[in-house]
Amino acid sequence: MQKGNEQEAVQKRTFTKWINSHLAKYKPPLEVNDLFEDIKDGVKLLALLEVLSGQRLPCEQGRQLKRIHWVSNIGTALKFLEGRKSVYRGSPIKLVNIHATDIADGRPSIVLGLIWTIILYFQIEELTSNLPALQALSNSNSSVDSTASCETGSPPMKRKVVNKFQGNAKKALLRWVQCTAAKQFGIEVKDFGPSWRDGVAFQAVVHAIRPDLVDMEVVRRRKNRENLEEAFALAENELGIPRLLDPEDVDVDKPDEKSIMTYVAQFLKHYPNPQHSEGDGQQDEVRFIERKILRELKVFVDQLERDLLRAQATEGSLTDKYQAFKNFHVQYEMKKKQTDQLLQPVHKEGKLSVDQALVKQAWDRVSARLLDWHIHLDKSLPGPLGVIGAWLHRAEMALREDIPHQHVHEETANVLHRKLEQHKVRYLRNPHGGIIN
Repeated sequence: MQKGNEQEAVQKRTFTKWINSHLAKYKPPLEVNDLFEDIKDGVKLLALLEVLSGQRLPCEQGRQLKRIHWVSNIGTALKFLEGRKSVYRGSPIKLVNIHATDIADGRPSIVLGLIWTIILYFQIEELTSNLPALQALSNSNSSVDSTASCETGSPPMKRKVVNKFQGNAKKALLRWVQCTAAKQFGIEVKDFGPSWRDGVAFQAVVHAIRPDLVDMEVVRRRKNRENLEEAFALAENELGIPRLLDPEDVDVDKPDEKSIMTYVAQFLKHYPNPQHSEGDGQQDEVRFIERKILRELKVFVDQLERDLLRAQATEGSLTDKYQAFKNFHVQYEMKKKQTDQLLQPVHKEGKLSVDQALVKQAWDRVSARLLDWHIHLDKSLPGPLGVIGAWLHRAEMALREDIPHQHVHEETANVLHRKLEQHKVRYLRNPHGGIIN
């Protein structure tokens, strides 16, 4: 029982500091002093969710709030959370045994469970899901092999859908630590508990980000609490990472896993791709895997383009051709999200690497060919349908055009108005089906 109380106390302190690091961004800034008491009316809970999501949420406020208002605010927060989807499962977030009345009563275990759900979804899941190289590590097969070839426009083979990660956010975060810090120094980080007790893993993460701050040889000779204190101080003072833990929270037989995960994720938030110094002679494993996946993706996109051209040239009915187009479009959409992630600029000035540029060039070609094919098919529809199809595509193209933002908002509005009027005139001039060039 005593052990449970200590763990609860550590979580309460850690979660409170985490919440306050976000509420400091709220306007006006808010602060939680006693987590179990200050969350009862739901006001600061909703403010936290607004900061994390960037969305405005309805909130009952005032000095004389009654319990009915508390429960209403908390209910709004819970409904908002249940409307979100887990990055890993793809299904709505489930709040098991978490009820508005329990939060309004300040029940410690329920409050901590709710805050952990928020941390897991809004921080750890979101951050780890943006690591495209770790996505590759989770798949035993090549990412390119996950989509069947479509040489004759036949539908893709049925196969088990592989999630982004064969695991969860915890495994992805642990793998990030192993790739970016632990491996370099031969440190075994197997969990988010005892592996962190001596402070060496924390120091290794700091070193991965700023090698000049840490002498790992000295670290190995020091006592646990000295290492922990220095790592937390360096992270806060030199890297701007909020201090969520104290040495006495970690230097125990069974450190609290959720508290350590919450803190470690701060490093990922601020420095998703730590760079080792050039002279250490070790290649960044994550970057190596990214390059490998980019090259595999280039092969896949090139093959997709060849298959697409072959399918376009194949004889058949309009129905068959639409089905073939649909099959290719499904493959395209399946790869789009992964491609978008892998094409995020790696340089501060926003430039793409050579491998990224080659993939982008190939991907843009396939995108253009699919669009052209779609337009051609829609124009081939019989009678008025073909005219409508052509008109709709022109509308889409007009909507996709970049509108130059003027210094005066009225000028931008005028440009938009003119484009709408032009398109309306084209439509009105063609009530009987003639194609307008």
